[in-house]
Amino acid sequence: MTEPLVRIEQARKSFNKVHALRSVNLSIYPGEVLFIIGPSGSGKSTLLRTINRLEMLDSGSVWFDGIDVMDHKTDIRHIREQIGMVFQAFHLYPHLRVLDNITLAPRVVKKVTAEQARLKAQQLLEKIHLPDKIHAWPEQLSGGQKQRVAIARALAMEPRLLLFDEPTSALDPEMVKEVLDVMLDLAREGMTMAVVSHEMGFAKAAAHRVIFMDEGEIVEEGSPDQIFNRPQNPRTEKFLQHVLH
Repeated sequence: MTEPLVRIEQARKSFNKVHALRSVNLSIYPGEVLFIIGPSGSGKSTLLRTINRLEMLDSGSVWFDGIDVMDHKTDIRHIREQIGMVFQAFHLYPHLRVLDNITLAPRVVKKVTAEQARLKAQQLLEKIHLPDKIHAWPEQLSGGQKQRVAIARALAMEPRLLLFDEPTSALDPEMVKEVLDVMLDLAREGMTMAVVSHEMGFAKAAAHRVIFMDEGEIVEEGSPDQIFNRPQNPRTEKFLQHVLH
């Protein structure tokens, strides 16, 4: 059995007496696409953010490739270099062109030469089907284009894991597909991904495993077929009735 890339054990987190995570245990394996669903406030985003220590746990542990993420002695910058994160809001630097948005981190953090970074950016823009936007400003892009550039920026660091936190929820419906198509390509290429989203069609097409969260707990997990077609828990079934119909 392959060792998990991420291992979360007994994770607990509260915000003002609200339990965001209640003794959560979860492993993510290399090459796996994990899809996380659940109602608003169920702890999905909090769980995702603990993996690269954007949130500290109250108790429990998170391990990335055998390294204790929650240990204050851990070099969290080194961990974050290996974990790309794509947020609901695109967080592109408005004062930088697309090229510079993509190349900034590799040049500053990994000390990649400007020429190497530019060539990589060109390759990534081809991958996300935006080669003609290399010199565009973020304000000149649609929402879907901005999110694809945000994905390219995360990929420029050559991460071992990509975290997606509601990557399409801020987009107009016609722009959702162009972002999901890029994510689907990454899944097919074997990128390890954890995705919080309500895009069930993507889950059915790309996910290896789906987990349903509610009130800070993992209520049920299984294959997309099992979760969507044969849910075992009434809470899962009730949620999917609202989402799928």
